[in-house]
Formats: sequence, C-alpha cells, structure tokens
Amino acid sequence: MGILSTINSVLTWWNGGTLNTRLYTRRKGIKVGEDDQGNVYYRNADDSKRWVMFNGEVEASRIGADWHGWLHNTFDEAPSDKPLKHKDWEKPHQENLSGTALAYAPAGSIRAGTPQERRDYEAWSPE
Repeated sequence: MGILSTINSVLTWWNGGTLNTRLYTRRKGIKVGEDDQGNVYYRNADDSKRWVMFNGEVEASRIGADWHGWLHNTFDEAPSDKPLKHKDWEKPHQENLSGTALAYAPAGSIRAGTPQERRDYEAWSPE
C-alpha cells in the first residue's frame, strides 16, 4: 500500500473502513472468507460479532445475498464453508447502480439520450 493510499484510507471512512475498525479487526478478527469482489468477512472468537472489510468503496449493496445472510446471522455457516445452492434462473449479484452513469434509464427518460435522439417527446411551444 502506497503512502497516499494509506493516508487516504486513514482519513476517509468510505475507503475500506475506519482506523478503529482496522485496529479491532487486527486484534480480534478471525477471517472467515472472501467474496468475488475482494471483500473480506470476519467474526470475533465467540461469534457474537460479524463484519466485513470492503475492498474499495464502502457500499452495502456490494454484499451478495450469501454473505448478507451470514452477516445478519440468518445462516450459521459462512458461504465459504457451505455455499448456498442457486437456481438456474438467478442472476449474479449486482450492486445498486442508482446515481451512477450505469443506472437504468427507461425510454422517454431525459437521461436516455439527447432530445434529438428521443422520438417519444415533442417540446411544447406556445401559440
């Protein structure tokens, strides 16, 4: 980790976790597993606390259903030990894209394209 990224991670809570969380993780955390995005999941010795250290931006929607269930004690066993069975029709987990350039824009939305590209809208002009 470079000096700039170290300073950035210490001064900003949205880049992987607070300094206090990092210290607590180092002292008491037992690594349970890692997801496909590089987020690392931990628990304490008596399994009374479970948490995640994000790889990059701290955004809860980046956690898939498997790990979300484990974090909230819905599942006793971690997905790294006992993976959930997925149906053929299930789509892979995708984080919430609202507010980003990749967010869904339906036909007719002002974000769907320039007014010249939009055929379903006709500007009003007074007579």
